[in-house]
Amino acid sequence: MNFLFLSKLIPLFIYPLGLAIILLIVALLLGLKRSPWTALPIGLALIILLTAGNPFLSDRLVKSLEWQYFPPSQMPNTDAIVVLGGATSSISPPRIIADLNEHGDRLLYAAQLYQEGKAPLIILSGGRIQWFGGGESEATDMAEILQIMGVPQEAIIEEPNSLNTYQNALYTKKILEEQGIKQVILITSAFHMPRAVLIFRRQGIDIIPAATDFLVSEQKLQEYNHSLESKVISFFPNTGSLDNTTRAIKEYIGTVVYRLRGWL
Repeated sequence: MNFLFLSKLIPLFIYPLGLAIILLIVALLLGLKRSPWTALPIGLALIILLTAGNPFLSDRLVKSLEWQYFPPSQMPNTDAIVVLGGATSSISPPRIIADLNEHGDRLLYAAQLYQEGKAPLIILSGGRIQWFGGGESEATDMAEILQIMGVPQEAIIEEPNSLNTYQNALYTKKILEEQGIKQVILITSAFHMPRAVLIFRRQGIDIIPAATDFLVSEQKLQEYNHSLESKVISFFPNTGSLDNTTRAIKEYIGTVVYRLRGWL
């Protein structure tokens, strides 16, 4: 089994939902044996889901990642804009074009900066994992959407082979060297930006972080104290918060693993 597959598989048992399921399976096995310890894994699973799904706690965990890099109030002009993959769903019936997913702000922001003249080129970095079904690379899908937004084809360079953030940086560096590009604006989702910055700078790439797709805003944090009703609602777990907690945990685990591999 290769590193990519293991990096996708193993964390599933560490993320809150996977860990809760494992504990419930343990509880089931203990229950079948009429063990007095049956309630313990059930209680632990409940605590994990209540904690990870709590909006108040989830938002603060996500904030610890997202608020590390804010986009500059005045974005300087650079040689190119680099957009990391993860913003599209590939063309597959009944879709007639590639779809923007929940991270589509990456492309919206790239198109805006290009239209403002912040850089003459946009480099799109991202492939598709073949054992997930393959299809067109994310770079190709992103290029199609950017052209719909008005970015000309000649202003787009595709990097269609990278399958993780380390490869994003490694393969993008080759393009930058070939094009004689010295400085780039790096666009990715805010929760992913801290790891991306470390990896790109480790490759010696001069970047200006331009985070987008913020899950946590000042307004969202204020909502919890806005009224009694909002305070009550913020106490109860929900699937959105569980998902956001999982994303944050994924980033922290990824940072540790990448550091152990010497990629940071």
